[in-house]
Amino acid sequence: MDSAENPVRFTGIKLGPPKTVAAGIPAVVSSMRHILEEMNAFRGMKALLELNQKDGFDCPGCAWPDPDDERSGIAEYCENGAKAVAEEATTKKLTPDFFAQYPIAALGQLTDYEIGKKGRIAQPMYLAAGETHYKPIAWADAYKIIAGHLHRLSSPDEAVFYTSGRTSNEAAFLYQLMVREYGTNNLPDCSNMCHESSGVALSESVGIGKGSVTLEDVHEAEVIIILGQNPGTNHPRMLTALQKAKANGATIISVNPLPETGLMNFLNPQTVKGMLQIKTHLTDIFLQVKINGDMALIKAIALLLLQEEEKMPGSVFDQDFIAASTQGYENYIAHLKTQSLPQLMADCGVAPELIREAAQALFHKKKIVACWAMGLTQHKNAVATIQEVVNLLLLKGSIGKPGAGTCPVRGHSNVQGDRTMGIYEQPAPAFLDKIKTVYGFEPPREHGYDVVNAIKAMHSGRARVFIAMGGNFLSATPDTLFTAEALRNCDLTVHVSTKLNRSHVVHGKEALILPCLGRSDKDFQQQEQQFVTCENSMGVIQMSKGNLTPVSTHMKSEPAIICELAIALFGEDTRMPWAKYMQHYDHIRNDIEKVIPGFDDYNKRVRHPGGFYLPNGAREGRFNTYSGKANFNIAPVQTTPLAIDEYMMMTIRSHDQFNTTIYGLDDRYRGVYHERRVIFMHPGDIAAAGFHPGDMVDLYNYHGGKERVAYGFIIVSYQIPEKCTATYFPETNVLVPVDSVADKSNTPTSKLVVIKIKSTIINK
Repeated sequence: MDSAENPVRFTGIKLGPPKTVAAGIPAVVSSMRHILEEMNAFRGMKALLELNQKDGFDCPGCAWPDPDDERSGIAEYCENGAKAVAEEATTKKLTPDFFAQYPIAALGQLTDYEIGKKGRIAQPMYLAAGETHYKPIAWADAYKIIAGHLHRLSSPDEAVFYTSGRTSNEAAFLYQLMVREYGTNNLPDCSNMCHESSGVALSESVGIGKGSVTLEDVHEAEVIIILGQNPGTNHPRMLTALQKAKANGATIISVNPLPETGLMNFLNPQTVKGMLQIKTHLTDIFLQVKINGDMALIKAIALLLLQEEEKMPGSVFDQDFIAASTQGYENYIAHLKTQSLPQLMADCGVAPELIREAAQALFHKKKIVACWAMGLTQHKNAVATIQEVVNLLLLKGSIGKPGAGTCPVRGHSNVQGDRTMGIYEQPAPAFLDKIKTVYGFEPPREHGYDVVNAIKAMHSGRARVFIAMGGNFLSATPDTLFTAEALRNCDLTVHVSTKLNRSHVVHGKEALILPCLGRSDKDFQQQEQQFVTCENSMGVIQMSKGNLTPVSTHMKSEPAIICELAIALFGEDTRMPWAKYMQHYDHIRNDIEKVIPGFDDYNKRVRHPGGFYLPNGAREGRFNTYSGKANFNIAPVQTTPLAIDEYMMMTIRSHDQFNTTIYGLDDRYRGVYHERRVIFMHPGDIAAAGFHPGDMVDLYNYHGGKERVAYGFIIVSYQIPEKCTATYFPETNVLVPVDSVADKSNTPTSKLVVIKIKSTIINK
């Protein structure tokens, strides 16, 4: 039961009441504690004072945008941003002595939290076939090993090149160029596991796979709908934007299976009221849906709007916008009229009076912003659900005007920028044509592997080399044991990383760890300090320039690593000026300008404080769809039938984590301390199953006739809908089937896993 893929450790759970307000002084104290645990006060404050400043570096955490106007000179960051910087800028480092002391088997028994706390990787490390320890290796020798493996493959499609959302625009552009010159589109990335569903849904509906709003639109909105998102933990700076919107009179409707603290109340520690413990009440209407009840809820609201519109035509729907800018309205209305309002209300699990209250809040409002995150994107019907949200906005004419629009909130700081730069396994023909025009070679046209298909290809032996530009692939992906087998089937696994993670201890026959600079690190090339650029959730491109001395001279920047690897791989047989790119990043940006639309005068505009916005048709009321208009979409409500002993499980983050990085063992807002192996259950479900709070159980999934087990979880009684449960990832990713994916986007369905719960067999 204890394994290198998912070790079972218990650390002594302590429970308290869930918090009623987010941030405040506890957030400040937590931020400082994490900083001081990892570095001295001077280094820590030097980093924090430059974090998210216009002449500083971009937070390595979430992609919430920075203000366009003045930014706080004291703290333009949140608690989890400070934790992210503490993790990255730590002065702890792993030297060859560390790897000599710890064999792979011993490292595999550590939890993700314990692995991450060891420190920065200080030099390239190599694990030869059959060896038990990583050993130091020279950069040139590491590149030679990688190039040798890639040259020996019978086809470029036997290699997989993964990218995490931390990778800068410059590195992402170079990476996809190298991969396409090599001859494949196998470019899976973390977007495949998070907002791929958003991209597909929005592209079909409004013609661009990004959100349409700016931060100012959020401030100006009359109604903000937040669906499947926990901003207090995952995007804490969003709370400040919501506070501003509330001050301007906005109504906030929150839709979530859990009553998350950050959705309810906020203490802004940078305001006098916050210091005086005067909280801002954020959510006006809380709609506690069942897991995947969002589609039924939105249809119910739309049906109530339709009923009101039919009483007084033109008073609720924006008929001028619908006539001029949309297609499919009549068919959608006909579909709505076939729906049973009582059935929709039952399917979503929300009290009818609350649904009516939410609909009434929308009746005569036009400035409506809809925000969402993983709670919508990681379901089988995710694309259809997001399109249902868009349908609601289209009825109200709430796209392409100030204070209104779509707002998918991206999880990682440059995941949107990586896609803009061409990190995509299904590149558009126009993009490939531009590469051919600029560089003179024919890029591959056949679509490559996304994350799920890459895992399957490695598992079956169709892919034999795996290279990751950042990220913790094993802990981020579904079906942990299946994915581990896939990685172990590879001849070579390579990870460009800042810190040790589980993917380094579940490896191919040979393995390399290549240490790279982080966002906070100074990056010098040819004795001149460089900067990189990132794109936030709202399409702003801005510079990021580290201000800390790296803890090791053996680290290299991601652009330098890619260029040096490309030189080793291609030699003289290349069309790209790899050595030139490495000398100064302005050369990279000059070529991005030639290939990627919207980057005119890139080097000049990005040096302007705050950067610049990329073009966004939906924001401007232009819809680049097949019809030339915004499209209404029709889809049925999907429900999940459950046996009496089955439950729906969604994976969530604790407050002490960001994606797969575990900062600590506390989930302060939910009242869970010093433990992560918990399952949140409705008190009625606990009693009906014959369990008690505090019991230890094992979790089972039987999708596709295969048994998957997550051992050793403590039951926590919580305010969650009946037959719904929640657990932290990555501990329960082992239960997420690799072949249970969203329609069209192929995103793993991590927010709805059918499980059975049984008394634990540990220690029996």
